[in-house]
Amino acid sequence: MRALYLDCFAGISGNMFLGAMLQAGVPVAYLEKELQKLSMADEFQLSVQETQRNGIHALYVEVKLSHHGEHHHEHAHGEEHHHVHRSMKDIRALIEKSALSVAVKQQALAIFEAIARAEGKVHGKPAEEVAFHEVGAVDSIVDIVGAAVCLDYLEIEKIFVSRLTVGSGFVKCAHGLLPVPAPAVAELLTGWQTERGKEEKELVTPTGAGLVNAMGVYSESLPSGFVTECIGYGAGSHALSIPNVLRVYLGEYDGVQESKLSIIEANIDDMNPQIYGYLYERLLAAGALDVWTTPIFMKKNRPAQQLSVLVNAEAKEACIGIIFAESTSIGLRLMPVGERLEAARHIAKVETKYGVVNCKVSAWKGKLCSVSPEYEDCRKLAAEKQVPLKNVQQEALRVLNERLG
Repeated sequence: MRALYLDCFAGISGNMFLGAMLQAGVPVAYLEKELQKLSMADEFQLSVQETQRNGIHALYVEVKLSHHGEHHHEHAHGEEHHHVHRSMKDIRALIEKSALSVAVKQQALAIFEAIARAEGKVHGKPAEEVAFHEVGAVDSIVDIVGAAVCLDYLEIEKIFVSRLTVGSGFVKCAHGLLPVPAPAVAELLTGWQTERGKEEKELVTPTGAGLVNAMGVYSESLPSGFVTECIGYGAGSHALSIPNVLRVYLGEYDGVQESKLSIIEANIDDMNPQIYGYLYERLLAAGALDVWTTPIFMKKNRPAQQLSVLVNAEAKEACIGIIFAESTSIGLRLMPVGERLEAARHIAKVETKYGVVNCKVSAWKGKLCSVSPEYEDCRKLAAEKQVPLKNVQQEALRVLNERLG
């Protein structure tokens, strides 16, 4: 599969990622043409310059605002100005209504949604209500959508990320002086391998952290089975004692990562059926990825249920404890999952004549494969409006299909 390895010894930002991807083979003209599909394309121009960082040849990407005549680059909060404040709802509409491919839309929205969740948690607001400042600026929208365009062009299926150098000190942003890493960046990098480094600068921006959070998998070094074809360098804006570049390895990855998923199974023939619903709720709350039961026949032809629970390594022990505590089973089977394939997905909100419905849009290898309205949204609206449930579902699909073409 086509893969990237991001070597983040000097951090990562949106424009650094774009510069590295362009040097790795994405044509500038192609990126510019795709960005013109955004409704706010008349607000900016893309500038790509060759530069040197401590003797390393790199590309430096800037977004110039057409109506201000000033250049912007989202490497540090303190260098942002003339912000356009946009909510997650505004950004979702901007991307979904564009003529970009479904795969590009999904990848861009996945990054924005990760940032929205982090900002929402930091500020105590629902993700949809978050008013973006730094990341809502035109240049950051270009960085995120541009990153999705580049990933789609190179047909990238896997992104590995090194330990992240985040910097130190304080950074000035819309909310005043904040410690590095800024709260939203720290939230996005929860669970990631990070280090401060020697530079008193913000080296990982919200855009860079969002990309890593939404798309990346940690790898201490180039993973086994990764064959490098070329390397690209994207330049950052700060003058540092180390080379201020993001190094991106582009190549083929044919290695097999050890799966951290397992299936826990138990055959149960002597439990009150009422308990299953409660058991499901507890297992899912503890982190189970999926829970299901299958009708089976056991010894002496007894009808029974096979309980199956899909878990990752972090939730496995908790789920085992719940099954022993809540069910009548006294023995479990653990089976490793060799591989799990997932279609790319995002949630699209559609306005129907009955109300707002969340719809799950999924794609596999860049092609739309499934569109489905959320059942709970449709059920609630059907009850409120006193109409058949199927009418609400069909109306949601009709509106979404019109939007997607």
